[in-house]
Amino acid sequence: MAPSQPPPGPPARFTELLQRHRGILVKVAGSYARQREDREDLAQEIATQLWRAWPGYDPARPFSTWMYRIALNVAISQLRGRTRTAPLHGAADGLPDTLADPAPHAPDRAQQVERLYRFIHALPPLDRALMLLHLDECPQREIAEVLGLSATNVATKIGRLKARLRNEL
Repeated sequence: MAPSQPPPGPPARFTELLQRHRGILVKVAGSYARQREDREDLAQEIATQLWRAWPGYDPARPFSTWMYRIALNVAISQLRGRTRTAPLHGAADGLPDTLADPAPHAPDRAQQVERLYRFIHALPPLDRALMLLHLDECPQREIAEVLGLSATNVATKIGRLKARLRNEL
């Protein structure tokens, strides 16, 4: 049996990048799991899969794009009930109970944010991923790469989601 390819850089580099982009982990887990325990489990599963995929990471490409792709694939697969592996202990330590709006806001704004979260949670998995990436202000080219869609398809889907959002909110 041939030894596996070593990861690009030491484990400390992986940990550093994971910490730097922890917000992606929190956003994806929060978008695909409503209960705190489920979010923690999902975050642990994502961290586990990121570590397993680490040897295949190409440092010439943005870590955030690679991380989004894996995180969203894990979240969608878990949502469909396909994946379950042992958790990576400590990966989700300190995850917030809810995805908080970073800016203080008036009660009306709080209600709007809550309706937005309900809208996002009700979307099919691919649309939820698309909305998450769009709200994170990822360029359409990056969204296309992460989701395996064409840039034109991404633009069309974003337009349709915005129209639905306007109608529902």
